[in-house]
Amino acid sequence: MKSRPLALLVGVDLGFPNFDGDLQELGLLAQTAGLEPVARVTCKRKAPDAALFIGTGKADEIKMLALDTGATEVLFDQSLSPAQQRNLERHLELPVNDRTLLILEIFGQRARSHEGKLQVELARLQYMSTRLVRRWSHLERQTGGAGVRGGPGEKQIELDKRMIGEAIKRTKERLGKVKKQRQTQRKQRERRNSFTISLVGYTNAGKSTLFNALVKARAYAADQLFATLDTTTRQLYLGEAARSVSLSDTVGFIRDLPHGLIDAFAATLQEAVDADLLLHVVDGSNPDYLEQIEQVQRVLAEIGAAEVPQILVFNKLDAIDKGSLPLQLCDRFELRGALDGSSRSVERVFVSAQTGEGLPQLRALLSTHATSLLAG
Repeated sequence: MKSRPLALLVGVDLGFPNFDGDLQELGLLAQTAGLEPVARVTCKRKAPDAALFIGTGKADEIKMLALDTGATEVLFDQSLSPAQQRNLERHLELPVNDRTLLILEIFGQRARSHEGKLQVELARLQYMSTRLVRRWSHLERQTGGAGVRGGPGEKQIELDKRMIGEAIKRTKERLGKVKKQRQTQRKQRERRNSFTISLVGYTNAGKSTLFNALVKARAYAADQLFATLDTTTRQLYLGEAARSVSLSDTVGFIRDLPHGLIDAFAATLQEAVDADLLLHVVDGSNPDYLEQIEQVQRVLAEIGAAEVPQILVFNKLDAIDKGSLPLQLCDRFELRGALDGSSRSVERVFVSAQTGEGLPQLRALLSTHATSLLAG
């Protein structure tokens, strides 16, 4: 078996409330991308160092630790500027990548549909376009005189930027066509008086497992981050409502999801914007579930889906500590708005997509919502 590249993880506590002191999520991202974390380094700073993000002293410490552990790559839990990334690579004499590129790499590995691949390609191109500024020494050379591709005196960096700009334009045009096709499909569903439900939630909350349990589908599901990238839609028959509804499984959200990915995945996430109801799936066994709910609410607000009705589905009931088990499977939850701090009471149901516990109660809730909306 081929050994995985070894990665050294770095996190900087800048005083924000969501700092992951154990770098647990970054470690999961690294493993999902095919890397093996061998050491973790955290430090506190009032503000990032302009040149190295972490300062010279901490950079020297990381360089020595990388030598001791045999790390072949350094991963930062925060986004680095192009200059910081370049300076760190020169100082550490190792490849340096940030959280954004790691997520892009995972998305690139997982995309299966034509649309998904286009979306990842657009996000990757947009990320690369900001990394060209003097990042590689070969980009400093001019391409030469008249008759040479790129024009007289045009620098290689200018040529590369122009080529990437043209690739971004082509990819956006192709995505635009896919978006129109999706809009046509949605209009056809609307004409059929269809009730649409979208599964949303933090990555690895069990959305795809719940999707499979509800519709008896075989969508890919695994205990890993971003197991699902491409939206899958199936018909779900609700016996109590005596009708079928459309159920869609969407890409999982994550803290600090790169804005380029939010923009690039607008067509996929549009399923959530246009849904009649959102099933917000939460990993009820995760101690950080409140923070994860907040992050999902933030992304929903950014894509214009904050006002879509929601049911909170606390999944993985079978994995919740016995002392924390709910007294009843259905209750209500105060959901806070991500942008304005307002709160609203929403229905909550505890389920286990693995064992099936709570699924009858969830189906009953869905039937009530579908009957109410379609009757109105």
